[in-house]
Amino acid sequence: MRRRTVTAGNLEELLQVTEPAQAPEHAAAPPAAAPPRREDHGLRTEFEFELPRGYVDEAGTVHRHGSMRLATARDELRPQIDLRVKENPAYLSVVLLSQVITRIGSISDVHAGIVERMYATDVAFLQDFYRRVNSEGHTRAAVTCPHCEGGFEVDLSGGRLGES
Repeated sequence: MRRRTVTAGNLEELLQVTEPAQAPEHAAAPPAAAPPRREDHGLRTEFEFELPRGYVDEAGTVHRHGSMRLATARDELRPQIDLRVKENPAYLSVVLLSQVITRIGSISDVHAGIVERMYATDVAFLQDFYRRVNSEGHTRAAVTCPHCEGGFEVDLSGGRLGES
């Protein structure tokens, strides 16, 4: 196996090489009049959340509600070749979260700079949310009441206390 050194200059080249190849018969086919209807197989790919504190933008607006999509293998691999992550491995979670968060409040262009300016409690929440969504496939957690010791599930995606 041959190792390859990746720099920011050849990142796009690497991504093009790793793109899945299209079959020749699909490449020559004319575009369809309407996109094919996607069947719903019951797989949830986007999850809503509510941040504990909220992201405060430059105008002072607090954004608490957002959504995160399921991560792909590319999402997990891309931060590994990011120069910021190579310089500081702790930056990996910032880059990874910025790729899978699709929206925070009215902000749809979520990038690493936004995640950097979030409160630590919100970043910790998003890291746990990412782990639950991508490894367990849901946002529920089993909990036990400290008073009656009864067990039940809560949805960690947010909402007011006591709601789920």
